[in-house]
Amino acid sequence: ANDWTGLYAGAHLWFSQATLDDPASYLPPDKLPLLEEAVNQACDALDGVEDGVLNDPRRCDFDPAVLTCGAGDDPTTCLTAKQVTAVEALWSGVKDSSGDLVYPGLVPGGEADPGGWARWVTGSDPFGSIHWRAADGFFKHMVFEDPEWDFRTFDYDADLAFAIEKLGPALDANNPDLRALRDRGGKLLVYHGWSDADISPLATIDYYQQVVSEMASTAEPEAGLAEVQEFFRLFMVPGMGHCRGGPGPDQFDALSALEAWVEDGVAPDRIIASKVEDGEVVRSRPLCPFPQVAEWTGSGSTDDAANFVCVATD
Repeated sequence: ANDWTGLYAGAHLWFSQATLDDPASYLPPDKLPLLEEAVNQACDALDGVEDGVLNDPRRCDFDPAVLTCGAGDDPTTCLTAKQVTAVEALWSGVKDSSGDLVYPGLVPGGEADPGGWARWVTGSDPFGSIHWRAADGFFKHMVFEDPEWDFRTFDYDADLAFAIEKLGPALDANNPDLRALRDRGGKLLVYHGWSDADISPLATIDYYQQVVSEMASTAEPEAGLAEVQEFFRLFMVPGMGHCRGGPGPDQFDALSALEAWVEDGVAPDRIIASKVEDGEVVRSRPLCPFPQVAEWTGSGSTDDAANFVCVATD
């Protein structure tokens, strides 16, 4: 949430516009399992393990149009054309008139989790989602100071520029130059759930890559990542929702990892995450420093973190 103004305009507000501007675009929560099941059928096995969790949703090239209702279809088993368009908008994000992305969209996976889309995107009914309540309050009372403001009128050129000028200096922490933190000996450990239905995980990756680019030498472009990982590491959490929940392992101790890094000089090469049900650990996986991902060795239980290694992605 470091790019606060972008988050409110390009996520909270855009997701509300995509599902509520036209009442026929609203996606009721009882259709979310249908969407998640279709995503998993298309993409779950891409990481070599069928477990209901997408290791890296960026690899999922699922087209929600395949769920479009046809003549005579049971409407509970498909999406209307306008609902498909809404899903596409949620995943794509919104662009300004120049074609520049305002803020990244959500990614496929984990849509049916009770604390995910049903809470943030759809709510229990239209205008009941957290995205809507956040956007409505922020723009009515903090940006425009107009209780009669209509969310349908937002201009992603002029109004966004106005919001950033008015509130950005106080709210937005998006400067990628972290040399001062590095030079003080500081360490930064960030984690983000891939199935976060609130803040796009792509936004966190974008910021991390901006930091890498800022630190990179033009003569040695590969030095940027190595230099950044000396003081700043990002851990993406497959299947975790907004801070917790979701289909993936979501319980882990990032604080002890940070403490060992700061006090003992032991950089976190992996953090073990667990999925706990009824007080019992039913699955564990290693979280790997981005851009590495956890890969199953091909032997042993896929529910045991010991059988996974962190590998570099292409």
